[in-house]
Amino acid sequence: MRKNSIKNTRVNTEVQRELSNIIRGGIKDPRVAPMTSVVAVEVAPDLKTCKAYISVFGDEQAQADTVKGLQNAEGYIRRELAHNLNMRNTPEIKFVLDQSIEYGVMMSKKISDVTKDLPPEEVPDEEE
Repeated sequence: MRKNSIKNTRVNTEVQRELSNIIRGGIKDPRVAPMTSVVAVEVAPDLKTCKAYISVFGDEQAQADTVKGLQNAEGYIRRELAHNLNMRNTPEIKFVLDQSIEYGVMMSKKISDVTKDLPPEEVPDEEE
């Protein structure tokens, strides 16, 4: 199975959906922030490893605590994945903090701050 094959894309989507459900409803660890979302998942072609990119709404301490809590609960998460998905192998999960949403919000705010001082005729249209 190639990395960008249709089967690999389908596996990534299913694992992402199930991980989201497990994190939202199954983990009781108080370190895991309630506003945690799974942004993307990359399952290796051999189905042995998986990178789960997560986004956490909160400060840096909440983000670090959430990653530690998820790493601590990896055994439970893998067991639930094996139970919910019919896969030959249940991948080992590595949780990676994804800050792309936070970066996008920050850049949008900076653009707004710069353009608010411009006269109206110099502000670029968003439709261009």
